[in-house]
Amino acid sequence: MNPMKLPLWTPEALAAATGGALLGRWRSVGGIVNDTRELKSCDLFLALAGEARDGHDFVGAALKGGAAGALVSRIPEGLPEGAPLLLVPEVMPALEALGRAGRARASGMTALAVTGSVGKTSVKDALATIFAAQGATHASEKSFNNHWGAPITLARTPAATRWGVYEAGMNHAGELGPISRLIRPHLAVVTTVEAAHLEHFGGLEAIAEAKAEIFEGLEPGGAAILNRDNPWFDLLAERARAAGARAVGFGTHRAAEARLISVRLGPDHVEAEAEIQGLRLSWRVGAPGRHQALNSLAAITAAALAGADPGKAAAALARWSPGAGRGERQRVEFGPEGSEGGFLLIDESYNANPASARAALDVLSSAPLGPGGRRLAFFGDMLELGPEGPGLHAALAKEAAHAADLVYTAGPLMRNLHEALPPERRGGWFADSTALAQAAGAAVRAGDAAMVKGSKGSRMGPVVRALQARGAASPG
Repeated sequence: MNPMKLPLWTPEALAAATGGALLGRWRSVGGIVNDTRELKSCDLFLALAGEARDGHDFVGAALKGGAAGALVSRIPEGLPEGAPLLLVPEVMPALEALGRAGRARASGMTALAVTGSVGKTSVKDALATIFAAQGATHASEKSFNNHWGAPITLARTPAATRWGVYEAGMNHAGELGPISRLIRPHLAVVTTVEAAHLEHFGGLEAIAEAKAEIFEGLEPGGAAILNRDNPWFDLLAERARAAGARAVGFGTHRAAEARLISVRLGPDHVEAEAEIQGLRLSWRVGAPGRHQALNSLAAITAAALAGADPGKAAAALARWSPGAGRGERQRVEFGPEGSEGGFLLIDESYNANPASARAALDVLSSAPLGPGGRRLAFFGDMLELGPEGPGLHAALAKEAAHAADLVYTAGPLMRNLHEALPPERRGGWFADSTALAQAAGAAVRAGDAAMVKGSKGSRMGPVVRALQARGAASPG
C-alpha cells in the first residue's frame, strides 16, 4: 500500500496529540475539514467557532455525511447515542496541538514556508508541482495560510511526506511568527514586500518587519530565499541571519545567487533562463508575465536548496499553470461552437494590491487579440491600503491606459483610477461589482481580451461569471 494513502490518524493518536477524551464509536481518520461542504467519508470535522458561525452547530450534519468523528469543546444537542466525538477544553488550541503533532511525526520531511505580499500561492503551487515529480509531497490547499489554515495543513500531513510546502499569510504584525513556529520550516521563501494591507501598518518597512517573522520558526541551519530585486532585501537578509539562517537572493540583481538572465514572453506562457548557484537552467511556465518568471525562479531555487534535482524541477514547471482567480485563462465562444467568434477571459479576481494589479496589466498588454479585438480591464477596489488607497488607485492610470483600450471600474476607491484615466480609456465607473457585472457582458465582443482584477472584498466573482455567461467557456 502507498504509505501516503494509509489512514491519516487513528482515534488513539488523535486523543494523544490533543489531550482530548474519545467518546462514542470511532473509525480511523482519512482527512480533516472545517467545512461540511468539503467533507468526505472518514474525515475528522473540526467544530471551530468563527465570527458568524459556530462549527458545533454543524456536527450533526457532518456525522450524517460520513465523518469519522468531530473535534468539539462541548457535546451538541440532538446527536445520536454513540456519536464519535473528541472532547477538548477548546477546539483551536487542540487543533494547534494536532498540527504540531502532525509536523513532528513527519520526521523525514523537509518543510518549506512561503510568504510574501504577492505571489506566495503561485510559488507554493509551483513548489508542489516540482516536488510531486520527485517524491512524496504535501502542500497547503487553496490559501490555507492563516492561524487555523496552517495547523489544519500540518495536521493533514502524512507521516511519510518527503517535502512539505506550507503557505503562510498575514495582514497584521505578530501573525506570521506563531505560524512559523508551528511549521518549523527548514527553508523560508519571501516572494516580495509590496504595498498590501497598508492600513494595518505604518508603511512598507513595517510590512517588511512583519514578513521577517517567518524566520522565527526556522530550523537550525535553515535558509531564507529572498527577492534580491526588492528594496527590502537587506533588511530581510539581516533578520534571517540574526535567526541563524543563510540568506539566498533570487532575481535579476547581479549579486543574486539565483540570477534571472533572460525572459521571453509569450501570449500564454513565459520562457526563462537563469543561473542558480553556478548551474545554468532554462524552463517554460504555462502562464504569461514576467512576474511568473520570478515566481518560478524562486520555486526552483527553494527546491534545489531542499534537495530536489534542479533540472527536473525546471522541467516539471512546464506542467504548472495558475489556479482559478490567479491568471487562469478561458476562451469564451459566442454561439454554437464559436460560430460567432469569442474572446479571451483572464481571471485575476482572487485578490489585488498595486503590485499584482500592475503585473496583471502587463499580462493583459500582451494578450492575443482576434480581428478587431480590444483589450478590456475590469477592476474592483484594492482594499486595506489605508489613507494611501485613493492615490495608489489613481497611480495605476498610466499602466492601465497603456495596457487596455477600455478600463471599467467598480467601487469608491476605483473611482480615483477612473478619473485619472484619459477620457478615451474610460469604459465606465460603477458603484459596485454587481452593477459592473450587469454591464460587463455587453461590453465584450469577438476578438477581445478581458481581464478581471480586484480584492477579495470587492467580490469580482460576479463579473467573471457574467463574462463566462456570454458563451461556452473552455481553458484558454
